[in-house]
Amino acid sequence: MKKIALLICIIAATGFAACKKDNTCNCTTDGGAATTNTSFTIHDTKSKAKSTCAGTSTTIPSGTLTLTKACSLS
Repeated sequence: MKKIALLICIIAATGFAACKKDNTCNCTTDGGAATTNTSFTIHDTKSKAKSTCAGTSTTIPSGTLTLTKACSLS
């Protein structure tokens, strides 16, 4: 009986570790003369949210300026 209870606790703990939560992605866009900070919420597991957030980072050449958007999960 103790083994069954322990097994149930282990399964429950694993389930809570992988549940989806609200994660905040913070982005800084630097355009040379101006810097803009934005953030948005990603409702997913931490590893998937980190991947999604990092995927929004970009560098865009615009004439003589280069716009750089760097994002990280907090």
